[in-house]
Amino acid sequence: MKNFIFISPNFPTNYWQFCSELKKNGLNVLGIGDQPYDELSQELRDSLNEYYKVNSLENYDEVYRAVAFLTYKHGRIDWLESNNEYWLERDASLRTDFHITTGFQISDMPRIKYKSKMKEYYTQAGIPVARYHLVDTPDNCKSFIKTVNYPVIVKPDNGVGASHTYKLENDEQLAQFFEEKTEGTQYIMEEFIDAEVNSYDAIIDSNGEPMFETGNVTPNSIMDIVNNEDNSIYHIVKNLPADVRKAGRATVKSFGVKSRFVHFEFFRLLKDHEGMGKKGDVVALEVNMRPCGGFSPDMMNYANSTNVYKIWADMIAYDHSTLPEGKHAYCAYAGRRDGKNFVLSHEQIVEKYSEGMKMMGRIPDVLSGAMGNQMYIAIFDTKREMDSFYKNVLKCNK
Repeated sequence: MKNFIFISPNFPTNYWQFCSELKKNGLNVLGIGDQPYDELSQELRDSLNEYYKVNSLENYDEVYRAVAFLTYKHGRIDWLESNNEYWLERDASLRTDFHITTGFQISDMPRIKYKSKMKEYYTQAGIPVARYHLVDTPDNCKSFIKTVNYPVIVKPDNGVGASHTYKLENDEQLAQFFEEKTEGTQYIMEEFIDAEVNSYDAIIDSNGEPMFETGNVTPNSIMDIVNNEDNSIYHIVKNLPADVRKAGRATVKSFGVKSRFVHFEFFRLLKDHEGMGKKGDVVALEVNMRPCGGFSPDMMNYANSTNVYKIWADMIAYDHSTLPEGKHAYCAYAGRRDGKNFVLSHEQIVEKYSEGMKMMGRIPDVLSGAMGNQMYIAIFDTKREMDSFYKNVLKCNK
């Protein structure tokens, strides 16, 4: 029996399903987390063969001792994973220290965690990248801006999500950024790209071949949603566009991805951009070597009539999927922000869209910045129906 250590299986709250499918596939599933066992959901407890509580997952020595104990008790660890961006480097350190070879090691981290390093591998895949400058002095940043012009985007070179991300429109905002930026953090400055985000989401086998592929479209910038406290929308595509599929597969090969669930982000240009391409072209944004966050795995299931938790667990256990192809649809996410005067009440939304509604509920505060406070997830056969859903659910009284 293969031993699988799942780091932080209780967060996000839907990740117990990864553990459940692993256990169904005959793996010995061992969890390490900082939540007391009695507070774990019953579904998660039923999905684990053993759980080791640590006081803090931030304490490497404590987590190291947990892995050592589980190794002593159960034997060699075959897999260690969290499927979580926040623990990506921690996972790699533990694999390296315990000689677990089925995932990324410490030496792999620069190209998959640093946005500046990613560009080299996108370029090798033949995918255009935005020009950039690693932030150092105000004068050097101004020299870069003279080349690309305002606005520019500034964010941590090694960062998670849209936190600490700035859109700078002028020299005054540049000066303010230098006053506010976090000391000791390396920032990257990039030219602004007028585009929507198109993702390539896939489960990749041990040979670097896709077992499952889909994608999502985010018309609004996550950075703008967070910074402007806007409503949040995105959707899982009914059918993955051929150009995104081609770019995604090329990126998998360039980055040497094997045995992983990935979320690669691309820009689809909304207008011609010198040095990047024509309107409608797909260009590079960034790679994420884990599933798309939030409820996206569940949305992929609804959009493709499948179970990505099962497909991922099949990849671990069998290196191929045991599920048939399902019917495709659009799966839409609408996240409403508290404090807005919406035309439709919650009850009216539930009544109007009851047939296609798949999930609804409050978003945890830790995720609400990017996802809104109250979410609705529904499926539609046509884009026209989906667009009407967004218009109705997010419409506000003037």
